[in-house]
Amino acid sequence: MLYEWWCEIATGRRNEPAVRDTGAERCWTFAQLQAAAERLPEEGEWMVHPRGTGVEFVLAVLAGWRRGKVVCPLEAGQVAPPVPRPPPGCVHLKLTSATTGAPRLVAFTEAQLAADAENIVATMGLRPDWPNLGCISMAHSYGFSNLVLPLLLHGIPLHLVPSPLPETVRRAAAGETTLTLAAVPALWRAWHEADAIPPGVRLGISAGAPLPLELEQAVFKSSGLKIHNFLGATECGGIAYDDSESPRKQAACIGWPMVNVTLSADESGCLTVQGANVGETYWPEPAVELGGGRFQTSDLVDLRRGQVYWLGRASDLINVAGRKVSPATIEQALLRHPAVRECVVFGVPGAEAERGEIIVACAVTPSRANIADLRNFALEQLETWQVPREWWLVDSLPVNARGKISRAAWRQRYQRRHERGSRTESSSGG
Repeated sequence: MLYEWWCEIATGRRNEPAVRDTGAERCWTFAQLQAAAERLPEEGEWMVHPRGTGVEFVLAVLAGWRRGKVVCPLEAGQVAPPVPRPPPGCVHLKLTSATTGAPRLVAFTEAQLAADAENIVATMGLRPDWPNLGCISMAHSYGFSNLVLPLLLHGIPLHLVPSPLPETVRRAAAGETTLTLAAVPALWRAWHEADAIPPGVRLGISAGAPLPLELEQAVFKSSGLKIHNFLGATECGGIAYDDSESPRKQAACIGWPMVNVTLSADESGCLTVQGANVGETYWPEPAVELGGGRFQTSDLVDLRRGQVYWLGRASDLINVAGRKVSPATIEQALLRHPAVRECVVFGVPGAEAERGEIIVACAVTPSRANIADLRNFALEQLETWQVPREWWLVDSLPVNARGKISRAAWRQRYQRRHERGSRTESSSGG
């Protein structure tokens, strides 16, 4: 089905530009892309693994579709997971980003992939005359759903960029007057600070992590470009999208449900997603959270007047003497301080077990703000018990290849740092 749909697109747009690979300095029309995919030699048994940032990724997907193989995209250097063939009808495997635990594979049917692409194109208003500038990983669910599927199933041209570095993006977009640019907050910040957001971008999208309110407002003020916040998940693709034309007023606000997607909250406040875009099952270990057109997330939300407000993840809640707070609530408060550029908050075990956890805040403050000042500011924004007890000022909060800050990784770094400090104090006092 997917390959037949692609053939219809390729036939209808034969001589129109399909892919421009700026790294290889080459362009392909839809007809040329189709011919190149059909010339690829037979490889592997029942699964193919598209990789990389060039047109080879797209060609591998097409070759897999044409030969009826299961497609499982991988990042460069990522080892192929040893899994059995998925259930009948499943043609695609996505690897989760492991933000809530160990990585898992999600199996999709052709209809589920097509439904996600349809929802994204319809909700975001993707257009064939506004090519996608591809700066994010096509192996990740976000890049596959927003770049690859719109190209192959809806004829949205794709301009591939070998690197997201500001100067590379600036050169790749030179001369283009109508572009769509999907990225993650860390890239939007880097481009904004380097004054490298291409003037030809007409539609800006941010996903992978919460988009800081001050960054959205700063970009709008300097360039007039509204960055649209987007919530998605590997298990179902698009969930919610902010289609407003001006910056949001509240950081927790994500937007409205995607077209053809139904959202609700369970008794614990966690988001439930229903729609034809939801994946078939976790593989090879199914779970009750996914299946039958339903995905039960661990995202805490507030659904008000049709809009979605993200309150963090249930698994990240910090227990302080029996009271629980989402780190996202504290992060949003700290980001209102003019000296805080980025921050990540988490809980660590306290010395007194009955008192629960201690709240730790790691913050990037270019002007080296005073910790006492940050604490006093937090007291004005939060309940006293929600104010971090420990503060760690760092130069940066690196993200992974998918644009995410790992809360678990920073917790481990803090605990190792704390243990080293304790050992040093013990030795000094010996």
